[in-house]
Amino acid sequence: MPRSSLRAAAVLLLLSLKEQLCRAAPLHGFDWTYLGPAGEKSWPKNYPSCGGLMQSPIDLHSDILQYDASLGPLEFQGYNVSANEQLTLTNNGHSVQLTLPPGMHIQGLPSRYSATQLHLHWGDQNDPHGSEHTVGGKHFAAELHIVHYNSDLYPNASTASNKSEGLAVLAVLIEMGSFNPAYDKIFSHLQHVKYKGQEVHIPGFSIEELLPQRPAEYYRYRGSLTTPPCSPTVLWTVFRNPVHVSREQLLDLETALYCTHENDPSPREMVNNFRRVQKFDERLVYISFQQERDLTSAGLSLGIILSVALACILGICIVLAVSIWLFRRKKSSKKGSGNKGVIYKPALRKEAEAHA
Repeated sequence: MPRSSLRAAAVLLLLSLKEQLCRAAPLHGFDWTYLGPAGEKSWPKNYPSCGGLMQSPIDLHSDILQYDASLGPLEFQGYNVSANEQLTLTNNGHSVQLTLPPGMHIQGLPSRYSATQLHLHWGDQNDPHGSEHTVGGKHFAAELHIVHYNSDLYPNASTASNKSEGLAVLAVLIEMGSFNPAYDKIFSHLQHVKYKGQEVHIPGFSIEELLPQRPAEYYRYRGSLTTPPCSPTVLWTVFRNPVHVSREQLLDLETALYCTHENDPSPREMVNNFRRVQKFDERLVYISFQQERDLTSAGLSLGIILSVALACILGICIVLAVSIWLFRRKKSSKKGSGNKGVIYKPALRKEAEAHA
């Protein structure tokens, strides 16, 4: 084989190896996915924190909830972004991500937390239950995360991401319902970021409109990032009340995006990009609202409640029946006593006349 051909073959081999390395070792050093060989079960091998403590997401159920009167409402400063300000929407291969201006921050937390980005998690069109957090075992259709970093302690989100008290994330649970114009300001641009690495600039809008009604009602706990490297550095605020998007909007989210590049010969749809709930041993979730204490939340099933109600009704009927029977018997007894007096009176009168 001529030397030039050997050199060309060597160059092609190096380029091929380089491409494989890029595909196998992207942003964090290792490739990862939600399913398959590089899925969740393999995360701890390459990212030890993913198998450690304080992991997220979790199931928010009554046994671990504790009311904390000190949890006041949050204030969202700079969330009304001007339409003249351009925001960058990106397909990062795992989600669709919107870069946020640093002027956005939260007041009401132990430190000042400045916004850095927001992104979403969802299921697929056959099983639209893609929220990461669950409530009483219930999955929601999708979930929005607004990520902030501790700007009092750290210069940027990258530095803060693996540091103590580094991050604060607001989580919004999303249900299927009516059309949501605020979320459409993101969803209407999904076709422009269809493939990994693509980005588009969109006009600023009020990020606060993405939040649910009564944002002062929320769950609060310390946990982790829900993607590798799963650093346990996140102060979570999960809003109690969900927001709604239409079926068509949810379908756009579930079908518009790919995890792969545009020219990838094996395209993979971006679906089911949520982490399963993690163990939550010996920890509490603090809530800013008082729980309703009804029979259902006390642990009684609907069947038991109905049985108790039927038993009470039956008991009342029996008492009424017995009371009516006793009343009628007493009335009948009095009537019988009156008839006996009438029968024996004439006899007594005859006997008295005979003695006279």
